[in-house]
Amino acid sequence: MTVYTSITSNKRRSAILIVFFIAFILLLGFIIDQTQGGGTAIFPIAIIISIFSSLTGYYAGDKITLSANGAIRVNKNDSPELYRIVENLAITAGIPTPAVYIIPSPAINAFATGRDPKHASIAVTEGTLAKLDRQELEAVLAHEFSHIGNYDIRLLTVVAIFVGTIALVSDLFLRARLFGGRRERNDNEGNAGAIIAIIGVILVLLSPVVAQLIQLAVSRRREFLADASAVLLTRYPQGLINAFRKIQQEQLPVAQANTATAHLYFSNPLSGRMVSKLFSTHPPLEERITALEKMG
Repeated sequence: MTVYTSITSNKRRSAILIVFFIAFILLLGFIIDQTQGGGTAIFPIAIIISIFSSLTGYYAGDKITLSANGAIRVNKNDSPELYRIVENLAITAGIPTPAVYIIPSPAINAFATGRDPKHASIAVTEGTLAKLDRQELEAVLAHEFSHIGNYDIRLLTVVAIFVGTIALVSDLFLRARLFGGRRERNDNEGNAGAIIAIIGVILVLLSPVVAQLIQLAVSRRREFLADASAVLLTRYPQGLINAFRKIQQEQLPVAQANTATAHLYFSNPLSGRMVSKLFSTHPPLEERITALEKMG
């Protein structure tokens, strides 16, 4: 996949994902409404949630993501070296300089977010600034610039909002199903009602799994492409390799990260947690290092 085909693909996938998300929430709302006997407020609520979340994910997903991860905006005076590297990479990549944020975490990590290069932000952890030398820091930032230039940020930010929303909505609907069980037994007798009830429970229980599969589907391949694009920007694959080696040595998680936003990060921010091993949204670091060494 080339950079240009990736950009086109990301724009198309973002639109498809929004349509899929709205349809999924509406289906979920309809089925749960039927299990409650029909005519409840659940289906209208599902319509409102799906539309609101779609608009929020597109226009304000970056702000929500930055806030949820404890990112603090900085300017040139706050962190001059970081800001200079960001400005230089923006010129090299031919895109506007993104807003710069710092995450108060000792782990080595970073992420980019936003709906397009004109509305982009880059966040790096304090550990990244403290533990990486200039070439390594530049390589990590170049990786994030690749996500911006490839329009990965739009797709991945929308996914982050939708994953969180699906988890929340499925939990709310499951509670409605459990607490409304008596009404269903009184009003929905017969095989049809029982079948709808079973489908509703299964769909609710599978919702978090569907959200996780969406994350995995959009994340891993993009990390390899962003690594390669970063090398094209810096002309120095060893910088990225050295950064990965340092991450391997420490294996520190980012405390502010969660499963909804893990796929945004430079490397797996849940490292060391059981969930990171079962559902990692990132390729193993050793595979990424091997791919970079072949480029050298």
